[in-house]
This record gives sequence, structure tokens and C-alpha cells, in this order.
Amino acid sequence: MDHCCTPLFEGVLDEAEAVETASMLAALADPMRLRIVSMLAAAPDGVACGCDLEAPLGLSQPTVSHHLKVLREAGLVANERRGRWVHYWVVPERLEEIRLALSPGVREFV
Repeated sequence: MDHCCTPLFEGVLDEAEAVETASMLAALADPMRLRIVSMLAAAPDGVACGCDLEAPLGLSQPTVSHHLKVLREAGLVANERRGRWVHYWVVPERLEEIRLALSPGVREFV
């Protein structure tokens, strides 16, 4: 079929990509979780112990743990237990997926 002009919807998210991206955006829609991602990205070596986030955020340990769990379940952060402490870091590929999803025509999902 011939088109009179360039198709308008090239490079848009398909349904599965939209669901996945919406899940990540929902996790980031909370101001505290957005701050946590920012803090982790700015941490030395990009890694921080969950306990190091409590004071700067003014939150209790259970609340910080809850926010980190939401971010982890969305795939935005990863973690590793080191003795009694859990260290977290941002998963850059997931943030890149969000960036690409919001940049039609530039998208190439990893």
C-alpha cells in the first residue's frame, strides 16, 4: 500500500514494551525513589549501602528498604549482600530503556 506521507507511528512502543516501560516509570514516579536512584548514581563507584541512604533521605530503615525493593522489582537497581549489609547500584541499561522509549525514532531496545 502506498502512503501519501511518512508513516506517523514508526518506532513507537509495542504493547509489551509499553507495559514494561510503564512499570519502570511507576517505580520512579515517587519523589523518594527518584532521589534514591539519583543518590545511587552519584555514589562513589556507583554503589551505596542501603543504610547510607537513611539519614540523607530522613527516612527509617524499613521505609528505605521498601523503596529499594520497589526499584529492585522494577529492575532499576540491583543489590548484593555483604555480611549484614546490602549494597545497591543503578542498572544503567534499564534507565537507557526509559530514555529510548521516550525518544521515538532513536529507539533500539537492548
